[in-house]
Amino acid sequence: MLKESKQKAKEWVVNAVNFYKNSGKEIALAEFTNPKGPFVQDDMYIFALDAQGTMLAHGVNEKYIGQSFINIKDSDGKDFIREIVNSANEKGSGWVDYQWYNPVTKEKKPKSVYFEKADDLIICSGIYIEKLLDVISYNILFQSS
Repeated sequence: MLKESKQKAKEWVVNAVNFYKNSGKEIALAEFTNPKGPFVQDDMYIFALDAQGTMLAHGVNEKYIGQSFINIKDSDGKDFIREIVNSANEKGSGWVDYQWYNPVTKEKKPKSVYFEKADDLIICSGIYIEKLLDVISYNILFQSS
């Protein structure tokens, strides 16, 4: 279940990168920020950063656009944006885990984000881990009874 959901997050980023390459930066960033567009579904969404950690697009909060996130920490004090930016600039893609506000549940939840660098953009999407753990726990509880 976790592997499949992480694969979905990765597929979202791959699709977003392809959309960017085919449509251009301006159109892609506009669509990544469109809350009713193809890059937002429930608690999954695309966000894009530049190579210095400035938010260029965000599927659920357009107020973030233009703001520097490089020094933003999660609720545990982790410099997760800095980790995403540094890893993207060094390796091109990868995963980072952190705590973040879930726009559906309105609670802070563990999140795992996949990111990929495309030219001067870092395109990201993730999954909320606790949601998956709840489903797994539910299945174990009712399968064993």
